Order: sequence, then structure tokens, then C-alpha cells
Amino acid sequence: MTVDKRALRRAYTASLSGTALEYYDFAAYSVAAATVFGDLFFPSGNDLAGTMAAFSTYAVGYLARPLGGFVFGRLGDVIGRKKVLVYTLLLAGIGTFLIGLLPTYATLGGGAAVLLVLLRFAQGIAVGGEWGGAVLLSSEYGDPRRRGFWASAAQIGPPAGTLLANGVIALLNGLLTDAAFNSWGWRVAFLLSAALVAFGLWIRLRLEETPVFKQIAAHQDRPDAPVSEVTRTELRAVLAGLLVRVCPDVLYSLFTVFVLTYIVKELGMSKAQGSAAIMIGSAVQLALMPAFGALSDRMNRRKLYLYGTIAAAAWPFVFFPLVSGGSFWALALGVVVALVIHAALYGPQAALITEQFSPRLRYTGSSLAYTLAGVIGGAPAPLVLAALLNWTGSWVVLAVYLVLTAVLTVVGLVLARDPAEEDAEPESRSEEAVPS
Repeated sequence: MTVDKRALRRAYTASLSGTALEYYDFAAYSVAAATVFGDLFFPSGNDLAGTMAAFSTYAVGYLARPLGGFVFGRLGDVIGRKKVLVYTLLLAGIGTFLIGLLPTYATLGGGAAVLLVLLRFAQGIAVGGEWGGAVLLSSEYGDPRRRGFWASAAQIGPPAGTLLANGVIALLNGLLTDAAFNSWGWRVAFLLSAALVAFGLWIRLRLEETPVFKQIAAHQDRPDAPVSEVTRTELRAVLAGLLVRVCPDVLYSLFTVFVLTYIVKELGMSKAQGSAAIMIGSAVQLALMPAFGALSDRMNRRKLYLYGTIAAAAWPFVFFPLVSGGSFWALALGVVVALVIHAALYGPQAALITEQFSPRLRYTGSSLAYTLAGVIGGAPAPLVLAALLNWTGSWVVLAVYLVLTAVLTVVGLVLARDPAEEDAEPESRSEEAVPS
């Protein structure tokens, strides 16, 4: 396949910017949920109740993802990758911007919480359709032998978005008093998402459709009912793609969301210290995501993923004793190592999941696996972690929870396949698809 390097660079940028917006939204919400949303939207005399309620709306974003994967994944295999990614970017950006304009409980009562949940639901729908298309946008422009590297563009978005969101909120916390930040300062972080949306749209509207989808369309091989076809013919691939995401999702939630609550409530540290540690770890991830993606092109992708899963299961048993003294540098080291392990999993993850599916069903299959995994892994993780800590008062049960998710991911790796070279792209099957 002849590669247009200029188009490939644009596709890589478009993929990265879209997922950066997605995780800017989620990271900004995560920090706000852990720090201010409980009081602003779910006031209660019980701090735990307020935090749990705020984390519940965090989970709604994950629970909405399968609907987005179902709707937009199907459209991506029928009408194309580019058009769908414009729609998802607009929906995610508008939802985030409107959160920044929401009245709080003090102004609107319970209606404020309802609106927050609805906007979070809209965000989740957009995200459910975004990831699969963003991965294909960059990987289907590039050399399939380097799919791990090119597909990692969508994976760089989470640390980029997390770094940006935590940086903005840390800056606002530093410039404003607590009263000013709780009153209006938090809104700025959400309103700034409009700039990312504008940039993302500018990039995406200039792109052409991916070469792979053009070939599928030219040979009239687009599926009529991709969702039913995937569940009928590629169910094992869906299950494999779902399970390999569970452990990385919980690992990420633990060390970028729940860790803020843990260090404040259990160690007496400040939320600013937690945000700074996450920023450092996210900055390290920016370089490591494509590096691990590229490494997975040189060695067996499943084997690399297995090593990362084992490390993820082991690290909490080191992390919690390490930070027990309340040292910021111990916290920073612990979070950085956790996010390095996450990079070893997340960098190759996009390629590992998408190559489980045939090209004509790739958007639908990848989106369903990605979004359904969030329901099992990322969505309940902050709630489960908070409940387990409140129930036992011990970090050990948190570590055991992560070990159990690692077992599920290993099962997914057993179910997953190493794709044969001939099914990397549709050229090898294109002659069969040409109508006589």
C-alpha cells in the first residue's frame, strides 16, 4: 500500500487531538468529582456520600459508551470513519462546554444534578463512538506492519488530556482562593474545551477518508448490519478485546482518579500534591505510549501485554506502603511507575484490539469491545475502590481488586489471536469482493 505521508501526519494529529479532548473532558471531570462536585451538586452532611454521588456521574460517562459504540461504530463501518469522527467530536465538546455553564444545587436544586448526569451521558455516547474511529483514522493510513505505532496516536490522548486538565486545574487552584475556585474557577477548565474542539474540527474536516475504507466501499463490501454480523461471526474477538481492557482501565482509574481521594482522606496530603504527581506521570506517558506501540510491532504484542498485566497486578503491593509516610516524592514515584506500566499496556492496546476484527467490521467490533469493557472496568472502579476502602479501611483489598481484574485480562489474551499477515488489510481479499 502506498502511503501519503502528509495525509498520514494529518490523520495522526486528528486521532491524537480527538482522544486528547476526550480525556481532557474525563480528567477535568474526574478531578472535579473528587474535589468539588460533591459539595456543588450533591450536598450532604456525609463527605463519603457526596464523593460517591459525584463518582456516580463519572460512571455514567462509561455506562453511556456502549450506546455510542453501537450507534457510531455501526455508522463508521457503513458511511465512513471521517464523518462519524466529526459528529463525535462535536457532541463531546458541546457536552463538556455546557458542564462549565451549569447552575449548581444552590441555584437549581436537584435539577442541577440531573443536568450534570445528562451531559455526562452525552459525553459518554460521544466517547463510545470516538475511540474506535480515532484508532482507525491513524492506523488505516499507515503501514499495517507498524500498526502498533500508528494506532498509538489515539492512546497518547489520555496522558495528553490528563496532563492538560490537571495542569489547568492546578493553575486555577494556584491563582485563586479556594472560595473563588469552588464558586467559578472550576468552570474555566470545562469552558476551555471549546478551543480543543475547534482545533480538532479544523484538522478532521481537512482529512480524506481512510484508504482502507475507500477500498471497502469501492468493492461494495460495506456491511449492511455490522452489529449483528459482528455478534454472529466475531463474538470471540469482541470478548477478547473487552477483557484485555479491564485491568488497564482499573489501573488508570486507581492512579489518576481514586488516588486523589485516597491521599487527601487517608494520608492528609493536599489535592494539589496529587494533581502534581499525576501531571508528572502523564508527561512521562506522552513519550512512552508511541514507544511501547512501536515495541509491540517488533515483538509479539500479546506477550508484551502479558508482561504489563503482571506488573500492574504487582505494583499496588509496593505503592501503598511506599506512600504511607505522606512524602510527595514517594507519591510522585509511585504514580509515575504505575503510569509507565499503564503505558506498556495502553500503547499497544489499540492495535491489539482492532486487529482482532476483519477490516469491514473493524469500527463496530473495536467500538463494542472498547465500550463494553468500560462498563466492567473503568465505570465502577472509583465507586468500588471508595466502597472497599470505606468498608475495610485497608489498601490490601484495593490491591486484590486490581489482581482480579488482571486475571480477566489474561483470559482475554488467551482468547485473542495474532493476526496472520494476509488479513492485515483488505487488499488480499479485494479481488474476491469485486462484483462480476
